[in-house]
Amino acid sequence: MNPSEEILSIVVPFAPRQSGLRAGEAHPRPVRAVYTVKEVAVMLALSVSSAYALVRAGQIPAERLGRRWVVPRSRFHAWLDGASDDLAATGTDAPRGGR
Repeated sequence: MNPSEEILSIVVPFAPRQSGLRAGEAHPRPVRAVYTVKEVAVMLALSVSSAYALVRAGQIPAERLGRRWVVPRSRFHAWLDGASDDLAATGTDAPRGGR
């Protein structure tokens, strides 16, 4: 057996896990109730500093929890659904012609 065949013989085939379960867990993990501002920034394709600015301005629904900002999951998704309904046909907040 050559060295590459020897290495391939010890490779374990990939077996996908069941959704929501970790090895040894009997029950799925609970859904998190809040997101961090960094997670929201990634979801919205924003910089972290822009996301914090929008949170502080009250444009993204968030709450202070001690010294941290947290974004309630249900309020965030409701805000996102409402924000997408309010967009103009141009795909922006501004009407056509920039008025």
